[in-house]
Amino acid sequence: QVQLVESGGGLVQPGGSLRLSCAASGTIFRPYTMGWYRQAPGKQRELVAGMSSSGSTNYSDSVKGRFTISRDNAKNTWYLQMNSLQAEDTAVYYCNVQDLLGQTWGQGTQVTVSS
Repeated sequence: QVQLVESGGGLVQPGGSLRLSCAASGTIFRPYTMGWYRQAPGKQRELVAGMSSSGSTNYSDSVKGRFTISRDNAKNTWYLQMNSLQAEDTAVYYCNVQDLLGQTWGQGTQVTVSS
């Protein structure tokens, strides 16, 4: 059974940076897709960045050029580097992994961008 644990959220001023981590335990079968999602109050959950097991990445238009998804295979951990944060980036951020056996969500980590 796969488990995902996010960390790294917090309060940051506009223009600042944060790095989120998503640590996985259990067996993830290839091929898989990993994604960072976010959900702001009153809004639907949206995909902001994704990475396939082959390493290809994709980003939503709203974060392209500011956010970078990466992974450390040795640590079984994915990261989301978020730069030039804006108030509109405030949300709970979730990581998600989908493989042949299904999908798993993390518990979420709050990111608040405010002065």
